[in-house]
Amino acid sequence: MCVCVTFLAIVDGAITTVALPSIARQFGLTTAALDGVVVVYPVCLAMAIPASAWLVERFGDKRVLLTALTGFLGSSMLCGAAAGLGQLVACRALQGMSAGVLFPASAALLFSTFDSTEQMRISRYMIIPQQVAPAAAPVLGGLLVDHLSWRWVFYVNLPLGLPAVLFGLLFLAGHRGHRPGRFDLPGLLLSASALGALMFGVCEGPNRGWTSVTVVVALVLGAVLLAAAVGFGLRAREPLLKLRLFADRLFRDTNLLNLVGLVPIMGALYLGPLFLQQGQGRTALESGTSTFPEAFGVLLTVQVVGVWYARIGPRLITGCALAGVSASLLLLATCDQGTGLWTFRGYMFLLGVAMGGFFLPTTVASLATIHRRDLAQASTLNTVVRQAGGALAPAVVTTALVLGTPAAAVADPPISAYQHAYLALAVIAAVTAVFAFTLPDGPARAAARGTTASGGSAVPGRRRESAH
Repeated sequence: MCVCVTFLAIVDGAITTVALPSIARQFGLTTAALDGVVVVYPVCLAMAIPASAWLVERFGDKRVLLTALTGFLGSSMLCGAAAGLGQLVACRALQGMSAGVLFPASAALLFSTFDSTEQMRISRYMIIPQQVAPAAAPVLGGLLVDHLSWRWVFYVNLPLGLPAVLFGLLFLAGHRGHRPGRFDLPGLLLSASALGALMFGVCEGPNRGWTSVTVVVALVLGAVLLAAAVGFGLRAREPLLKLRLFADRLFRDTNLLNLVGLVPIMGALYLGPLFLQQGQGRTALESGTSTFPEAFGVLLTVQVVGVWYARIGPRLITGCALAGVSASLLLLATCDQGTGLWTFRGYMFLLGVAMGGFFLPTTVASLATIHRRDLAQASTLNTVVRQAGGALAPAVVTTALVLGTPAAAVADPPISAYQHAYLALAVIAAVTAVFAFTLPDGPARAAARGTTASGGSAVPGRRRESAH
């Protein structure tokens, strides 16, 4: 269930870009005019995330998950039936809001059902949609647009999602909700506005320019609102986002790793197709088949990491993984106009092997010392951080490309610009690796073995409950 939900939400966020030229032709617009169709999804997703923890605590993870999934499928159908740009943007906003609830709700269900000793094994399955979906989205989108219609980019969610809803209704037990306290409306308004403004600024910065008035206003406004949201949340008795969880060093450090570490990882996945298609003049199919080996590398490594986690701990695994990401990016930085596809595929496979040691340890360790009653809140904060890291990645890549390109050739960056972008990502990965080696992984290793760091019983509140 959680695998299907994650796959749907990630694919929908990436597949729409492929359909933009076809949508533009149907509505008689330029592709640039459809920018809102792409940007509104991550913006609304970020705005909906803060409310998800309260909803899960109040109504239960199963009910919230199935309601959000139903809303996601309904808005997908409306997107496919849109008669104009305004309707399409509005329905994409509903999709983004539904996805913003789906991610934390599915994570809360997963980690409240399984204890720490089982979470590493379960997380191996969650890696599959996270890696396959971004690679499969462009290929799937191209096939649907070429052979059916751009509308099927949205309709395709229905045959995939409806069986998941039926399965959840029949077999998913979940956990009942309780009364979490008064709904924090001021906290929602502040946090949602802050995340929405920041996400808009980060997404639009590379396109409009970082000095654009619109981008600067969005970023400054988002920063001010975020500071206000943090100050309000720390003083509130029942905050919408329990920021006090960041006082836990393991939770705080793993989230910092996710925020910064996702920039070189997701940045490399964003930069690869640009290098192949714009730098080398390859086709979209050649690009897709050349970046896809990264997924095989990840799936190979996670099998080993699942066995080693309790013995070695997340500190050494994550630090070595990020060092491997940095080394792989240095190899990619050597690629030029004459680099063959199989060489590039080999480098992408090595990148995936290194990446596989990053996702699982940081995900499982982040919740190792969190009490069961705070799992929904912790999952929500994790989602916020990862969405921020994912949004920063293309912004960093595009900025590096612009800085490495002469003003007269900004539309056609030279090969050296791509190489400099890879080098910048390698430096970020290396610095993050150094920080990863300071991770306090004793409690995480103890939780994976079902004991406390002092040898006692497992972390309070993390006993398994039967909900399959």
